[in-house]
Amino acid sequence: MKKSELPDPFEKARESKGYGEMNDQDDSVTMLLRHKDVRKSAHNYKTFQSGAVPGRIVIPSEVDIRDTRQIPFEVDPPVHGVYRAIVEPWFKRPLQAEYQEKLTAQISEIVEETLLKGSVEVVTDFALRLQSRALTLLLNTTFSESETWISWGTHVFRSEGEALDGDKANILYHYIDEQIDRASENPGDDMYSVLLNSEFEGRKLTKEEVKGVMVLTFAGGRDTVINAVTNSIAYLAEHPEALERLRKEPEITGRAVEEMIRYFSPLTQMGRVVTEDTHVCEHAVKADSRISLCWASANRDAAVFENPNEIVLDRKVNPHVGFGFSHHNCLGATHARQILKILLQTLAQKVASFEILDYKENIEDLDHFQRKVGFHNIQIKFNPLTK
Repeated sequence: MKKSELPDPFEKARESKGYGEMNDQDDSVTMLLRHKDVRKSAHNYKTFQSGAVPGRIVIPSEVDIRDTRQIPFEVDPPVHGVYRAIVEPWFKRPLQAEYQEKLTAQISEIVEETLLKGSVEVVTDFALRLQSRALTLLLNTTFSESETWISWGTHVFRSEGEALDGDKANILYHYIDEQIDRASENPGDDMYSVLLNSEFEGRKLTKEEVKGVMVLTFAGGRDTVINAVTNSIAYLAEHPEALERLRKEPEITGRAVEEMIRYFSPLTQMGRVVTEDTHVCEHAVKADSRISLCWASANRDAAVFENPNEIVLDRKVNPHVGFGFSHHNCLGATHARQILKILLQTLAQKVASFEILDYKENIEDLDHFQRKVGFHNIQIKFNPLTK
């Protein structure tokens, strides 16, 4: 098996019964594994709600480390749509040419730095740095802030050996509180200031609501982007023909991004809380229990995707759910897509080949399922393209 391969641990359960089960901190979760069931349930917010106790829909649950409601992530329609209309234009800014030029310059710089070094530990010294630097553009804040975020590591709620780390989470909460207070006293054109000046149903957003948006922004797009970047580079290292094809056929880069998101599924699953006794996959679930929408399983469903366990760079029809589905599709998807598109373009222009020198896999323990989501660390040599 290639080092970059991500096996599908859900295949047998998906095909035989359509669901799996796991325990999350003594709170059982019924995992929906089929593409059609995941999409149908994601759309049915009345039966499967996001607006439960803050932190409960996340797996692992974050109820013990936060009481701030992430907005609009943990709010259901119709209120969800009102909040989303406030923040969505800000998250669409990566479509602007000026934004993309700045992002291209950032990514080119980090690739060129790596080429000078020769080899790099991709997770912390490449992907984390790239993600943190790009976040300064999304927040419209100073580039130097990225060094603070880099110091937090690859996950804002987790530390080595800890699935959830309340002390580490408090560092993020305290930081955001400070930034909101700063923007309140000295408004600028950063995301904090824009949110504080935004209106919800005829009033300004409260500091707690602004904090909810910012916690989501920091937490939701961190390890997911890092995994996507790392896995993409590992894949290109073991598939030089793919890198060569991106070089010769740049027009397929957009489809390649979607296919990598499908295959790697940087976020394995997301939960919902059941509002009434019901059935999923002919399996009874009780009110106030939890289900999960297993994006990673749905994205390998052979009933939807031909050759689901292969990366097909120019896959034409690709209804993946790597960025979620329906009301709660990922706010940061535009930003993430631009990062990956520009990264692939830059690598094709500047890198001849890669060599994996050493690695340690990152395996999620989901009770009956063990899923590789990427790497704890992976050392890769970047060989420059000479023309």
